[in-house]
Amino acid sequence: KATCEVIQIFSKNQMQWALPPISEFVTEKFLENSKSKNIETVSIHASYLLNLASPDENIRKRSIDDLARELERADLLNVKYVVFHPGAHLGSGEAKGLKSIAESIKEVFKISKSRNSILLIETTAGEGTHLCYRFEHIRDIFEMTGEYIDRLGVCFDTCHVFQAGYDIRTEESFSKVLEVFDEVIGLKHLKLFHLNDSKRDLGARVDRHEEIGLGKIGLEAFRFLVNNKLIKDLSGILEIPGDIEGYKRNLQTLRRLINGNDL
Repeated sequence: KATCEVIQIFSKNQMQWALPPISEFVTEKFLENSKSKNIETVSIHASYLLNLASPDENIRKRSIDDLARELERADLLNVKYVVFHPGAHLGSGEAKGLKSIAESIKEVFKISKSRNSILLIETTAGEGTHLCYRFEHIRDIFEMTGEYIDRLGVCFDTCHVFQAGYDIRTEESFSKVLEVFDEVIGLKHLKLFHLNDSKRDLGARVDRHEEIGLGKIGLEAFRFLVNNKLIKDLSGILEIPGDIEGYKRNLQTLRRLINGNDL
């Protein structure tokens, strides 16, 4: 098994709309095991079917309901964050798509019984018509959902950000990207990292993850990330291709990078 401090889970099948209830027995066992193993489930990743920007009202409504229920499940399991892909406008245009996402988020909070868990918009690679590949997109959504700003944050996916055109390969360039993030959105809204290298080049806008140090981003970006005083205390989740051995290997790589240790 891979020894880690935090994990991310799916609370249901991420490729289906079905939302089976979580039994009292499962809830108790989950909370008991989390405590005994000293592992925090920092996030639930919402369904990949969600599209809050969809021009198809049926899909948008199903997405809203699904996300509202995920927040409730997060409360039940004592999980702080629900990470979600905001969606693709499918030809309706970025402005309309962003407005749809913002309005949908407001509906999610209105119908959900959740009072604790926080929604994290995941930065995207910008593949196809997917939105939130630019920091300005997230800023605009936040501005349109101001009354719920305390229940919103950002999950910064290193692979997606790189593929969207933000160069994070060196300490200098990564620092500049964080400065831009702070100016546009605000670092206070950055809550979680997805730690992935990239199979594709800078700005490719194609979502393909790679193991840490084996892709186009390289080790220096991750050395900077795990040691930078502004962000090093934020939780990070690996989403790499491969099996458990790959996760062990990548966890070891990241730990060796802490405090500038050589590999």
